[in-house]
Amino acid sequence: MIQGCSTFIHVGQIHVDTSPSAISTVLGSCVAVCLYDTKLGMGGMNHYLLPFWNGNGLQSPKFGNISIPKLIEAMIMRGSLPKTLVAKVFGGASINIGNSANTMMIGEKNILVAKEILKDYKISIVAEDIGGQNGRKIQFNLERGKVQMKYIARSDIGEGN
Repeated sequence: MIQGCSTFIHVGQIHVDTSPSAISTVLGSCVAVCLYDTKLGMGGMNHYLLPFWNGNGLQSPKFGNISIPKLIEAMIMRGSLPKTLVAKVFGGASINIGNSANTMMIGEKNILVAKEILKDYKISIVAEDIGGQNGRKIQFNLERGKVQMKYIARSDIGEGN
């Protein structure tokens, strides 16, 4: 992982920053979308827990269908255009082996909502490491738009990831 100014985000958080900063998180069944503006050298990341807000309570960014548009809007508010954005998608592991079949689908549904929303905004996914049974620790280096990732043991994944 790179050294220097790095912001760690948790479930339901969105962070947009400029080079030479970095944004990092730890994922299990959660998904993080990393957006990079190839013209401005700026990037953002979200971290969401569930694919869809059910209409109850606040429209929290812990839901993918709320978090991804909010991330895109945050980038646009800082000068990005959707046509200059590229995406990298991580997470969506099936880490709850032994639980109900519905629980095991959360990671897959999180991945699908990311792909659908990015497609709707015409933002290309240029890299991904999704699914499987391993958690991930990622660090998004905004200086070059690169994401460093390593697989982690289930015991290293916190609650709600």
